[in-house]
Amino acid sequence: MSDTPLPASLAEIADDFRSASNELKLQLLLEFSDELPGLPERYAGHLDQLERVDECQSPLFLTVEVADGASLDDRVVNIFFDAPAEAPTTRGFAGILHEGLDGLSAAEVLAVPDDAPMRFGLAEAVSPLRMRGMVAMLGRIKRQVRAKTAA
Repeated sequence: MSDTPLPASLAEIADDFRSASNELKLQLLLEFSDELPGLPERYAGHLDQLERVDECQSPLFLTVEVADGASLDDRVVNIFFDAPAEAPTTRGFAGILHEGLDGLSAAEVLAVPDDAPMRFGLAEAVSPLRMRGMVAMLGRIKRQVRAKTAA
């Protein structure tokens, strides 16, 4: 794993997961699933405006909005997810990334190490296939931020 630090908001979540038993990790994941906000009105019924994350076992869609600003440090990132209620693990991963990254600057999001999902200690609680889905979500978020901030 890289030694690049996580943003404080994501590091706090990672610490909570790492210190929990596997049973508690799954409970925490369910809480994040329940707390994932719905899509704003402008995206409701418009999944064609979102990107599908094919690596997820359940249909998960996401999009990123980046505010205007003079530099990447000034540009706030907002992340939106759509995941079915019957996919609590996928929703939980989305909830973690939403809670940990939404509202950060573009610079902070782009600095998140690609191995960040592996720092939650979830690999022993969920399958490698599911972990690949969370890694893919982070990759898509960062790619969209890069695309939307390219001059």
